[in-house]
Amino acid sequence: MNKEQELKEIVKERYAKIAEQGKAENASSCCGATTPSNKVYNIMMDDYSGTEGYNEDADLGLGCGLPTQFAKIEKGDTVIDLGSGAGNDCFVARHETGVEGKVIGIDFTPIMIEKARINAEKLGYNNVEFREGDIDAMPISNDVADVVVSNCVLNLVPNKQKVISEIFRVLKPGGHFSISDIVLEGNLPTSLKEDAEMYAGCVAGAIQKTEYLKLIEEVGFKSVKIQKEKPITIPSDILEKYLTEKESKAFNNGGTGIFSITVYAEKPGTKEEKQNLDLSEIKSESCCEPKSGCC
Repeated sequence: MNKEQELKEIVKERYAKIAEQGKAENASSCCGATTPSNKVYNIMMDDYSGTEGYNEDADLGLGCGLPTQFAKIEKGDTVIDLGSGAGNDCFVARHETGVEGKVIGIDFTPIMIEKARINAEKLGYNNVEFREGDIDAMPISNDVADVVVSNCVLNLVPNKQKVISEIFRVLKPGGHFSISDIVLEGNLPTSLKEDAEMYAGCVAGAIQKTEYLKLIEEVGFKSVKIQKEKPITIPSDILEKYLTEKESKAFNNGGTGIFSITVYAEKPGTKEEKQNLDLSEIKSESCCEPKSGCC
């Protein structure tokens, strides 16, 4: 098993455990951490509770932002959510796209997919579906989505450029994404960066903010902008698990910043190209059986 696959398995195992045990397990997830005394900090996640479409059963506390709030989703849109978990962002997106639209969640953890499907069934949503697969090789055709969203997931993927290229592929011309993620300014101490728990907890897998934005532009996206940014502070009693007192002081005073950012970008294309794709989809869906001769 190569390093990339090893990291994926670490993340999959951690998030399968979270799915089994529920929101309380986010103590060791992207949005939280535990101290030696088992005190729990939720150091990253934003509050969804006042968001329309929010479903408490689908909220495992795994995000670091509210990408759907900035995603400019319109009625009838097709939306893809990367790392969909138990379905939280999908259900919020479904509120925005309405019954006329479609929402597709992608997650590589089977138990998360199962949990999300159960939640969708309880809610009676027949235009929300969940597909098992890696977001760096999405089980999605080209030019499908009007909007792509993701919440604190790309930092968990070793090959971020591959994921961004996949986002470009599945978006329609003129489509866009809004993604919340963790980025760095300055260098993490080696003991944090190389720790498997911190990787599954998002921090060690984060890259420099300038590098992150550059990857997006290099793939071909335009109108790249940060919609929201907030600093993330790791409490000292968590740092004690990884750093000596001297190292902890140096880290806190060394100019290294950990940030949650929500990034927006557009795939080049015209409204006409997008409308033509939409029309071809409608024609395909309404087409009769080939033998009937009505297509």
